[in-house]
Amino acid sequence: MGAIPMRAARPYQSRPGRAAVVVDDLSTLRGPTSGVVELPHRLLWRPDRSIDLSESWQLAAMYEVVLVEAVRVDELRDWLDGATLVRLWGELYLPRGVRRAWEDVHPALRRMQAAA
Repeated sequence: MGAIPMRAARPYQSRPGRAAVVVDDLSTLRGPTSGVVELPHRLLWRPDRSIDLSESWQLAAMYEVVLVEAVRVDELRDWLDGATLVRLWGELYLPRGVRRAWEDVHPALRRMQAAA
């Protein structure tokens, strides 16, 4: 399996001391889009890490968590779906650094944000 291009958008941080991680190609994001999933403890620090993807608020919350907590591209690839990310983008509550990092690489997301 080949390496997946990624960017650690440096001055942009997901939180202090952690660079926001961004993929170059949204089509590489092929995470689950239905069912109930359980995020790893490294991403979601609570006992019940189950997410019901049919519940829109849980789906959005999972995307927010993964976008902020991911430190590797494989975490983004494993849990996010490109088309779903585009659809949810304007609704997501994200730190400014995460939003700017992703919108710099994917201008279409900036347009989605402006339209929301």
